[in-house]
Amino acid sequence: MAKVVAFAGSEQRAAAMHAVFCFLQHDCEAFSCLDALCQHLQDSERAPDMTLLWADGSPGDLDAAVSVMLDSSPQSPFFIVTGQNAGIAARYADDGCLGQLDFPLEQQQCVGAIERALRQAPIAGLSRNNATTERRAAEPPGFPRLIGSSRPMAVVRRLVQQVAATEATVLIRGESGTGKEVVARNIHMRSDRKHKPFVPINCGATPADLLESELFGHEKDAFSGAFTARQGRFEMAQGGTLFLDEIGDMSLHMQAKLLRALQERTFERVGGNKPIRTDARIVAATHRDLEKQIEDGQFREDLFYRLNVFPIDMPPLRERPSDIPELAENLLQRLDADGRGRVKLSQRALAALGQYDWPGNVRELSNLMERLVIVAESSSVCARDLPPQFQTASLEEIMADLDASLDDDSLAVMPGAATLPSVDWDNGGIDLKQMLGDMEVRLIREALSAANGVVAHAAKLLNLRRTTLVEKLRKYDISREKDESVA
Repeated sequence: MAKVVAFAGSEQRAAAMHAVFCFLQHDCEAFSCLDALCQHLQDSERAPDMTLLWADGSPGDLDAAVSVMLDSSPQSPFFIVTGQNAGIAARYADDGCLGQLDFPLEQQQCVGAIERALRQAPIAGLSRNNATTERRAAEPPGFPRLIGSSRPMAVVRRLVQQVAATEATVLIRGESGTGKEVVARNIHMRSDRKHKPFVPINCGATPADLLESELFGHEKDAFSGAFTARQGRFEMAQGGTLFLDEIGDMSLHMQAKLLRALQERTFERVGGNKPIRTDARIVAATHRDLEKQIEDGQFREDLFYRLNVFPIDMPPLRERPSDIPELAENLLQRLDADGRGRVKLSQRALAALGQYDWPGNVRELSNLMERLVIVAESSSVCARDLPPQFQTASLEEIMADLDASLDDDSLAVMPGAATLPSVDWDNGGIDLKQMLGDMEVRLIREALSAANGVVAHAAKLLNLRRTTLVEKLRKYDISREKDESVA
């Protein structure tokens, strides 16, 4: 959770800024007058992670606000907020201004601003006296990012920061697809072992009869097919970090061997009798309920306590919906950088994604972004372009989204565009909603005809959920039987 301080210039704007950042689950203090801002900054023990300064007041107000902020929190990044003064933020770039936010504030730009500010702000909780010297470590290119500015992700970042510099064994818990390996890589890259190998192994995907050899290696002729000696993951990770993914899927037999290696810090290759000392830090992860597995006799209690020295719980995506715009944008940027294409999500599309339950978590979101880049007919993705399971908006909302996205080029490629009537724009124009409604009725009738009146099949042809199509049939009073007029 970031600390945001804002000088808004009026009570109404202060309330609006406070509401936006509280909705994003951040600690926000917004002030209508400069004296109140100054007093708050002087009294606060913690420097703000981000400061917002209103630019459209009297000519000297902004200069005064910047001066107050720099005197009180010289290391805190800040943004200029304006409704009209384009380009004014450039005047303060040398003072630490990161850019400009447009008012009224929008969720997506606020999420991006918070993420950018957190990468440069002093570590949360440091006093002003040492904030100037204690900074977040710079992230080199390719650094595995923990994306999201929500409260749950702020907790994860804090825990990673706390444990990374230690040698403690870490157990990362969370549902599949939440990004447990990203957390493990963050711990490794922030530790003193970052110049040594990070070696992952999926204990659930590796066959049980091969896992021992994969972990500990084997000697020549240790078993059929072992023509040469081979290092295991423990040796590969020497001096670095060994990431044991899906540890809950490991057999009891292998759990006993792993426990011995962790306790004694030594192991033997399969078919060998020479002890090998290990200097690999252990980070484990699982999506399973290990306590329940212990009760059921499927997981060793002593191994659990050996691994669970420093637990980190990864929140599922449904518990941090405010992170979805930032995650989606990051995933789309990656696809664009790979030459896969570029699309932009509309606000209604983002709102629809925020209403979804995300059983596959961030992995499912990543798959959706890749699909949208492939199937999108334009550079803008609206709510109506999302797969059926995301179609939570009402028909009126979808039509409003369609109205906002239509232009001459899109009309040219719409189904049935060839039969669109010519429009006399000088004499009243058209009723766009009525025309689109008529087009929707025609397409529904054609789909019913092609599906021989079977609603479920027609819904599939229209890429809709069955319940959604039933509602449309009721709304337009369309018979569910095959329409012979379009057969």
